[in-house]
Amino acid sequence: MARNIAKHLAAKLLAEAGVAINGNKPWDFMVKNDNVFDRVLARGSLGLGEAYMDGWWDAEKLDEFFYKVISAGLENKIGKNLKTVFRIAAAGIFNLQSRKRAFRVGKEHYDLGNDIYQNMLGRRLVYTCGYWKNAKNLDEAQDAKLDLVCKKLKLRPGMKILDIGCGWGSFAKFAAENYGVSVVGITVSKEQAELGRKLCGGLPVEIRLQDYRDLNGQFDRIVSLGMFEHVGRKNFGDYFKIANECLEDGGLLLLHTIGGNISTASVDPWMGKYIFPNGMIPSAKQIGRAIEGLFIMEDWHNFGSDYDKTLMAWFENFYSNWGKLKDKYGERFFRMWKYYLLSCAGAFRARDLQLWQIVLSKKGLPGGYESIR
Repeated sequence: MARNIAKHLAAKLLAEAGVAINGNKPWDFMVKNDNVFDRVLARGSLGLGEAYMDGWWDAEKLDEFFYKVISAGLENKIGKNLKTVFRIAAAGIFNLQSRKRAFRVGKEHYDLGNDIYQNMLGRRLVYTCGYWKNAKNLDEAQDAKLDLVCKKLKLRPGMKILDIGCGWGSFAKFAAENYGVSVVGITVSKEQAELGRKLCGGLPVEIRLQDYRDLNGQFDRIVSLGMFEHVGRKNFGDYFKIANECLEDGGLLLLHTIGGNISTASVDPWMGKYIFPNGMIPSAKQIGRAIEGLFIMEDWHNFGSDYDKTLMAWFENFYSNWGKLKDKYGERFFRMWKYYLLSCAGAFRARDLQLWQIVLSKKGLPGGYESIR
């Protein structure tokens, strides 16, 4: 009886999004285990993701399923369970992104294995949104994004750049080769640091295994691509204070971050458990409060729809190269990673998530800043 009630409720909710249970559309919810409905209604998004990983349900086009579900706002119509409520409360009370926890995401996500990222991200190993304005493929989109960042920062030969969250050194290598600058990059991932140093060999690039709270020195420019999502609401103020101290008075800071439409204190429970531990998507309001008195906002550029294309390209690479990885990582990892990439693509397609590039100065540029697109 309880199972029938749960299934009936799920069918009613999904219908609001144009999704059928066991229907014939590629985005329909195909049931493999009838217990899936109780699991999802009891555990919300965490139960939905874990049930998918366990093979309890499927959808031919998972990205379209999420696009429809998120566009219809169904996640707001399913009650939060006690565990989810506790996670949200804990994020508000405790500093989940403290100095002691800083390297956890490096170990659990970025240190998974460079082979995953080498088979997914494209030739430059750029793990952030590409810029698809005039691009025909992923590599062109990533080159265009890196060049866009350099132009927005008005890089000139001889400048000293700080890259907070440098990954495998993709921006550092591009900027050093094409704009004649020197770069200090920091990451909390041992695997990223080791490979990044090899990839940037012979260039004026230094990659450190370091938390941003241990930064010092002065730089002409600061760039941070896809790292701010790991900082956490309680640390936004400290992050920008440190950046302010490290930036020369006439310098620029470019922040490239995923953004949320509303202010929150926690990440999606499934994403926090399996993909980005202790992550948090900032809102415009939260960023605005954190930069007040420290920086002047010169430019705010939203190209969030480009992340949909980037994620779909990453998935195509991951899927086509899975044969090289499957013996090492296994089927459950494949379903987890597929769920991660395609659910995020659906969220960006639904405009539930944004991608912002924000250019900040300490005292305002004389004569103003010319926005570059």
